[in-house]
Amino acid sequence: PIVGVNLGKLGFLADLAPAELEQALPRLAAGDYRVVEHLMFECSVLREGHAIETHLGLNDVVLHAGAPFHILEVHLYVDAELVTTYSCDGLIVATPVGSTAHSLSAGGPILRKDLQAFVVSPISPHTLTNRPVVDSAERAYELEVTRPNPGTTVVSDGRTLSLLAPYDRVRIVRAEPKFQLVEVPGHSYYRTLR
Repeated sequence: PIVGVNLGKLGFLADLAPAELEQALPRLAAGDYRVVEHLMFECSVLREGHAIETHLGLNDVVLHAGAPFHILEVHLYVDAELVTTYSCDGLIVATPVGSTAHSLSAGGPILRKDLQAFVVSPISPHTLTNRPVVDSAERAYELEVTRPNPGTTVVSDGRTLSLLAPYDRVRIVRAEPKFQLVEVPGHSYYRTLR
């Protein structure tokens, strides 16, 4: 299990400030904590049905339009069924942990960290309404761009996975491993959110 120490501004996974760590360590060593398991995902880039890249992640998968920055048409499939086609600058598929990062900035909802779900949030959609989709982590999510820009890229947890070729599929599914995070007494989800 991991103890999160917040060295930045707002840390949804990092309950402790550096000044609190020294005072919390004896409690942690004595076992005065609980471990919270977080949903992780496996992202694969499929070309002609074969995985050319695979990544285990915690936060999100982002499909970026890339140079020359023309709007993309991204087809979203859930369990192999076409859900919708987004005209947008990109698409984010996030876990509850990732829902408070890039997805939140793109107008997506905050998912409580223990939910077993993914949120799909378009980036700058060309539409009069922007409706992120929240669905079960038990489903398989696939993104397809039939006409990607030369720079259309798949990024997982900030790491570039691949440039996309026409008809590549980006597949996101629940991963077997879970991210184990130490929760310190006195620190709650809503306290952090506040």
